[in-house]
Amino acid sequence: MKKYVIGNWKCNKTEDEAKNWLTEFAGRYHPAAGLEIIIAPSFLCLSGLSRHVKKLGLAGFSLAAQDISPFPKGSYTGAVAADMVKGMVDYVIVGHSERRRYFHETSQDVANKAREAVDTGLTPIICVDQPYAMSQLQAISDIDSKEMIIAYGPVDATMARSPESPAKAAETARSITRIQPGLPVVYGGSLEPYNVKEYLLIPELAGIFVGEASLDVHSFLAICEQAAL
Repeated sequence: MKKYVIGNWKCNKTEDEAKNWLTEFAGRYHPAAGLEIIIAPSFLCLSGLSRHVKKLGLAGFSLAAQDISPFPKGSYTGAVAADMVKGMVDYVIVGHSERRRYFHETSQDVANKAREAVDTGLTPIICVDQPYAMSQLQAISDIDSKEMIIAYGPVDATMARSPESPAKAAETARSITRIQPGLPVVYGGSLEPYNVKEYLLIPELAGIFVGEASLDVHSFLAICEQAAL
């Protein structure tokens, strides 16, 4: 089974900062069989970074968009449609708890975004959180695709800056798999180099979803090195 380490940069890094991060990462990272590294920079960085990734020849490394529109291209001012980022990214994050909280996105909005991604040939990384994970999963139950990743992140753990226990994360992953069999599940929530190993060892998980710790290239390299073992 493929393993994933996903880094979400959120609203951070200029294009120059992102390229410097990527150059240093490429110089130190040793690709591992079966391990996919995914970084989600801002929309403004995607074009330049996609060219930079190709120039560096990074193996086992992909870019993701942090969001897309729930609509196709057309008269939707300010929106970025899935086919506008295709060619720059292979993945797209949808339904992050911050999008749900601050931008009032509903589970139906998230399902529409996931469907747009799938229809465009992109792999959606669909974020779900407690205590609403099961209802959020039901919203995507009619999307007929095995090319999706479920990213489980308990909001309470993130707010408290303390990860959920590995046992609880494994239990939730099993519950998710019962509803969405065959889809890889990754855990995210207050992960750092010093605590990530025990989550990488959980057999029910296909990897991890990292936020703040992905901004520092040395911290992220340390996480990737543990995932490669």
